[in-house]
Amino acid sequence: MIIRYAETLEMDRKYIIARQLLKSGTSIGANVIEAQSAESKADFIHKLKIADKEAHETWYWMYLCQHSEGYHYDRSLAQKLDEIMRLLNAIIKTGKTNS
Repeated sequence: MIIRYAETLEMDRKYIIARQLLKSGTSIGANVIEAQSAESKADFIHKLKIADKEAHETWYWMYLCQHSEGYHYDRSLAQKLDEIMRLLNAIIKTGKTNS
């Protein structure tokens, strides 16, 4: 979804925001995948925290699109991002309490 959204922004010539969204949005998944190969529980939580930071950065870029004139905003992507952020937060919180 994030790739399609970035491509839509690029078609609208919104290159800078599109590039930032693509970087932070795809980094979320990359860090989650990396966390699955973590060397320890602490490493797992650390990598998920990085994914969470990238999710928050993605939220920020989407927020700018939502509140800027002439920018396309994808509500379903924003809802999916919110779901991902809540899930990451829950996993991180659970991981910390079980340490």
